Amino acid sequence: MLAVDTNILVRFLTRDEPRQAARAAALMLHDEIWLSKSVLLETEWVLRSPYGFEPGKIAAILLDLVAAANVRVEDPLAVALALELFSSGLDFADALHLASAGESERFVTFDEKLARRAKGRTTVEVTRI
Repeated sequence: MLAVDTNILVRFLTRDEPRQAARAAALMLHDEIWLSKSVLLETEWVLRSPYGFEPGKIAAILLDLVAAANVRVEDPLAVALALELFSSGLDFADALHLASAGESERFVTFDEKLARRAKGRTTVEVTRI
């Protein structure tokens, strides 16, 4: 199993650097791949910010990626929930933070928008303080 860095995923997903994209595809399509939550988080940011991908497109790309038969993800239940929350309009970082809150009773934040958008979407109560 190979753990891959964000730059491997970005080359594979965007194909913007042909030589690196070919090398990334060779890995991504033929090896068993391990994706950490931090790599997924950074990949979403790179696709959104420097590349300008829309959230809906990023959600679809990440959903397809983690569903691949040869891909294993860190904390798959949290990643699945985070992608569901992201697909429904939450920021991916916020969604991943919430989904990774584990056995916590509450998730506290200063972010009013997050508290409002997350209300009723998770088993963890989101409270703005």
